[in-house]
Amino acid sequence: MKIGEWFGLLILGISLYILWEIRFLLLLVFAAILVAVALDGVVNFLRRWRISQGMAIALTLFAFLAIITTLVIVIVPPFSKEFEELVKLFPKGFQAVARWLEELQMRILGETLFDFATNGDLFRQLQSFANPLLSRGINFFFDTLGGVLSVILILVLAVMFLADPAAYRQGFIRIFPSFYRNRVHTILKRCEVNLRAWMLGTLTAMSVVGILSFIGLSLLGVRLYFAHALISGLFNLIPNIGPTLSLIPPTVIASLDAPWKAIAVVILYFFIQQTDAYFVTPYVMSQQLELPPALTLMAQIFFTTFLGLPGLILALPLMVVCRVWIEEALVKDILDPWQQRG
Repeated sequence: MKIGEWFGLLILGISLYILWEIRFLLLLVFAAILVAVALDGVVNFLRRWRISQGMAIALTLFAFLAIITTLVIVIVPPFSKEFEELVKLFPKGFQAVARWLEELQMRILGETLFDFATNGDLFRQLQSFANPLLSRGINFFFDTLGGVLSVILILVLAVMFLADPAAYRQGFIRIFPSFYRNRVHTILKRCEVNLRAWMLGTLTAMSVVGILSFIGLSLLGVRLYFAHALISGLFNLIPNIGPTLSLIPPTVIASLDAPWKAIAVVILYFFIQQTDAYFVTPYVMSQQLELPPALTLMAQIFFTTFLGLPGLILALPLMVVCRVWIEEALVKDILDPWQQRG
């Protein structure tokens, strides 16, 4: 290799190392881009009504801030109160589930094979699995920039991106060779369309799951149903893993009242997830956004391993973007012409 090639390889290695060190900051910027893409869709909708660009942006930001303020005032206080009570009741519910499992063993087998009430191995294993994941998320939100500061920075960056998206888009495009810049512009447009479709489908699915959980749990008389419903809606953001995790708190709390109520909660959540999987998500998601379940799960494992809890939350939009770039830049621009030449 020539000296110039060695120097280029060294620069590439240094660049990759810097990107790795600021990976959480890059995730934060990506989250801001998601917010900006969503708000830009609203701006484009208002522009169809012959509203000026500046006025459309101002109306969008005003509506966005009004919605956030309303949600904070209306939802946060009751959720905080119920969540504190949920934390206190959860250990008692876990013990109730353990006693119920022991009674079930005695009725079916006539003997106790596993002492769930006194054996804390399962609970300790769950803690050992959750602690690294939570610690990475806490490091992201608190050690990196701070919890509140991270949210504020995401919103500020989103507003900046929204105010002049063309400037940031052109700045990104200019890092590519001149002959490929038009192609990059096309790829970015497809990423934007796919991300908006994903956000529309995700927000719709989260709302439906939260509302159905609220109605079902309230009819069953499960305590803290508002907190459970909100957790179910938020956790639905994480495919595969989120719905399973959101099932645990209401099931455990319901077991404090009666075993049949815990079973009813499991059945309720099963039907809610089936409704989401077979009716809501297919209706609002574009066909081009359909990802194989195995690919989605692998993406979650990959991004969680290297990026922690933020990577788990943003795994699906990251996968959407990666899939577009792989299909367009790698497959269509490199592999397909290569095959034709062969």
